[in-house]
Amino acid sequence: MNSGLVMYEEEFRLIAGICDRLTRDANAKVVFLVDKNGQLIASSGQAQNLDTTSLASLTAGNVAAMGGLAKLIGEKEFPNQFHEGEKESLHMSIVGGRVVLVVIFDAKSSLGLVRLRVKKAGEELARVFDALARKQAAPGAASPFAEITDDDIDNLFSE
Repeated sequence: MNSGLVMYEEEFRLIAGICDRLTRDANAKVVFLVDKNGQLIASSGQAQNLDTTSLASLTAGNVAAMGGLAKLIGEKEFPNQFHEGEKESLHMSIVGGRVVLVVIFDAKSSLGLVRLRVKKAGEELARVFDALARKQAAPGAASPFAEITDDDIDNLFSE
């Protein structure tokens, strides 16, 4: 996600809904949406037992490392990655060049089902992020922080 992109509640709800639906439709354990800087945007499913901060950071690092490998062999990037474990597997997909969609699943699902559902969810997420970028680039679109003054910030941190 671009560092200048601000998430609004309306778009966050759409994104969370897409992640929730993907969790159900892919029969996944967990779905995460992470920006390329390693910030968790949304999660769905059984995330309570996971260190989401580490997962988000490591996801971004993995995507960056794989991007470096891709460039070494003449590719732009590897938009989809799959890692298979003994009990759980992980599928990562770069969405719209902005964010990484991560799906953790076990034997109750299959790679084929996950890929199929990720493709649809990725298209929906790309549309949300494109609309968000257009919304912020529109003439007259004010920053959500425009009304905050230096005095407001001083008051916030005063004792």
